Amino acid sequence: MKTIQIYDPPMCCSTGVCGPDIDPDLVGFAAMLSQLATRGIKIERYNLGSQPMAFAEHPGVKALLEKEGAEALPVIFWDGEEYLKGRYPTKEERPAWIRAALGKEEAAP
Repeated sequence: MKTIQIYDPPMCCSTGVCGPDIDPDLVGFAAMLSQLATRGIKIERYNLGSQPMAFAEHPGVKALLEKEGAEALPVIFWDGEEYLKGRYPTKEERPAWIRAALGKEEAAP
């Protein structure tokens, strides 16, 4: 089973539709994750504001935060490997993520 782990910066919700500034990439990313979860992809999502221990317990995330600070968030892991940091995938990148997650491509996105 493929796994996507997301370590988000502190925020009130992971959907991107709360707060004064709506990030369209975050909204689209949340929708994509929901779609992948319904197709059997394991999604693990952690928020620094409400789940700080998850960040401290993950060696890669902990090292990243110590080196670059919270500005490096979000950090996204694909099957345990760091794939993207400092931003969410764009609208143009998300189709490749979906194809890879569903096994329609050999390599990760």
